Amino acid sequence: MARRRRPLPPPQLVGLAVLLSVAAVAVAKTDQSDVKALNVMFISMNKPSQLSGWKSSGGDPCGDDDAWKGITCSGSSVTEIDLSGLGLSGTLGYQLSSLKSVTKFDASNNNLNGDIPYQLPPNVVQLNLYGNSFTGGVPYSISQMEDLETLNVGKNNLNGQLTDMFSQLPKLSTLDLSFNRFSGSLPQSFQHLKNLKTLNVETNQFSGHIDVLAKLPLEDLNLQNNKFTGWIPSKLKDINNLQIGGNQWSSGSAPPGMEKGSALGSSSGGGSVGGVNGLIIAAIVIGVLLAALILLSVLKRNHSSPVQSHYLMDESGHNRSFAPLVDDGRVNMKPLEHSSSISTRTPPVMMPSKSISDNEFENKLNHSRRSTDPINLVAYSSLDLQAATGNFHSTRLLGQGIIGGVYKAKYADGRVLAVKKFDPLSFSGSSDFMDLVNSISKLRHPNISELVGYCSEPGHYMLVYDYHMNGSIYDFLHLSDDYSRPLTWDTRVRIAIGTASALEYLHEACSPSVIHKNIKASNVLLDADLNPRLTDCGLAYFYEDTSESLGPGYNPPECTRSSGYVMKSDVYCFGVVMLQLLTGRKPYDSSKPRTEQSLVNFVTPLLHDIDALGALADPALRGLYPPKALSRFADVLGRCVQSDPEFRPSISEVVQSLLQCVQRSTSTRRMGGHRSISQRSDDSDW
Repeated sequence: MARRRRPLPPPQLVGLAVLLSVAAVAVAKTDQSDVKALNVMFISMNKPSQLSGWKSSGGDPCGDDDAWKGITCSGSSVTEIDLSGLGLSGTLGYQLSSLKSVTKFDASNNNLNGDIPYQLPPNVVQLNLYGNSFTGGVPYSISQMEDLETLNVGKNNLNGQLTDMFSQLPKLSTLDLSFNRFSGSLPQSFQHLKNLKTLNVETNQFSGHIDVLAKLPLEDLNLQNNKFTGWIPSKLKDINNLQIGGNQWSSGSAPPGMEKGSALGSSSGGGSVGGVNGLIIAAIVIGVLLAALILLSVLKRNHSSPVQSHYLMDESGHNRSFAPLVDDGRVNMKPLEHSSSISTRTPPVMMPSKSISDNEFENKLNHSRRSTDPINLVAYSSLDLQAATGNFHSTRLLGQGIIGGVYKAKYADGRVLAVKKFDPLSFSGSSDFMDLVNSISKLRHPNISELVGYCSEPGHYMLVYDYHMNGSIYDFLHLSDDYSRPLTWDTRVRIAIGTASALEYLHEACSPSVIHKNIKASNVLLDADLNPRLTDCGLAYFYEDTSESLGPGYNPPECTRSSGYVMKSDVYCFGVVMLQLLTGRKPYDSSKPRTEQSLVNFVTPLLHDIDALGALADPALRGLYPPKALSRFADVLGRCVQSDPEFRPSISEVVQSLLQCVQRSTSTRRMGGHRSISQRSDDSDW
């Protein structure tokens, strides 16, 4: 029996439906990126009832009749968020960087916890997080907020040493770091805060001198209850409200341009402190001192010492020792002379990745170009690195591999470095080690962790790299909770492309090609902008047994023997890293059911099943990714983890495939540079 066709609706009804749909879109006036950021924030704060009008999905904060509490809009953009004193808990979420029009963000006097999110409103003018329970440090993303005028993170549980991140904040006028547990010296970049009027750092554990504050236009300075030493710059004594008590100021005679802390007292109001009696006593004391000085000068003319002073007063007024022309045998820490050849992209001569004997290794080194070419690196002494790492204390250990440990080195001037300490028996002498240093120093790529120094002393062989406070992909994916620091989808794609580009440079730009042989999530570090930095490059010789160096879940099927590792084995390991970016799971997890323990074996059969793929996506993404992008990403990594190396693509093909996927999206993005964390637009396929 033939089915009857429904009659078509009259043209009037079709037109009415179109008008209603257009009207619905017109009513929702708020930018969708702002709405999504507020939705995530609301969920991260446990959907508090105090936030009337807020929604966990959708909504129109700039257009609803029922206003969203604390939200102020201008047109279709959210411009102010004021949630002060509402008793809120939870975290702030991870999408605040989408709020590009927000100039005031106030979440003070609540019970918010976790780390202060890296993703903050990029154009904020007033940022107030005072009186919460935030932990960790001050996120480096604040260094890019050129319009920031007020930063208040006081009365939290923040700790550690402040990063040198204040040189690009020309408008900052109020900075409150009080009542935390910050330590170390004040950052040198404080001297660039030319508009800073108020600085509160009381009740922390700051130490060292405060010379960096001498030339700032401060009107209100509170240094109380820290561990500051030295003297007070004379220019600070005229500050309207100066509070310096509870420190360890020097009791010795103050050098020119400095004042003793005891002389200024615990506070200053800008006027006379001692009164008339104090002035009379001071005049008498000064008269006696002048008479004593005249008498001493006369005596010194007849009893002058033939030995000249060993100290020179520097610009800040501190005594500084001359460096002796001939030292006592210790290695001076200073950079070698700069060579213009270092900045070129001459492909390095790298050690072979295949297994060879110690004698063969030594012969190859002897026949390679010796370390006579100057290296543009800092030569550190073992004593200096030992002091900076707390005698290589276990609390400074960042990671431990089969060739040694990596330690965090901290200096009084705020510098933080990563020191890779080799087993003393790894090299037969300094010449062998310097060949390695010379080769690694030539590896120059934006996504490769750059070698900045070394230590070459008998029994002490160390490589020194920049320290990346964001840690590695492994840290983000496996050591963070779902709310505080999840990586967005766009960021994960950017990390994959950057890491593949670094590997492409090693495989195809270097001559001879460099096999990495230790590609894993813990060796992909993330800089301040969450761009990838591949580390451990140029050390393939030491990784003879990849099953031991890579760990479970990474070792390619062909590596049943040490000579089985080939260039496309690197591609396989990179595919495992991509799998972790996709799923958020570890490469091998013994706590899972037996069929799911190996990530590659479990996920590979499901990569082309759209429904299964959605279930495999990292829950921390919360579905905030385009399904087509997920499928394309899975296609690329699926080819990387083929069991037969012949069927895997070259790394350059991987890079091109990822870039082509990105180019298909309606909003193209550029890699690297100074920009905030990428955010997915609604019409993006990637």
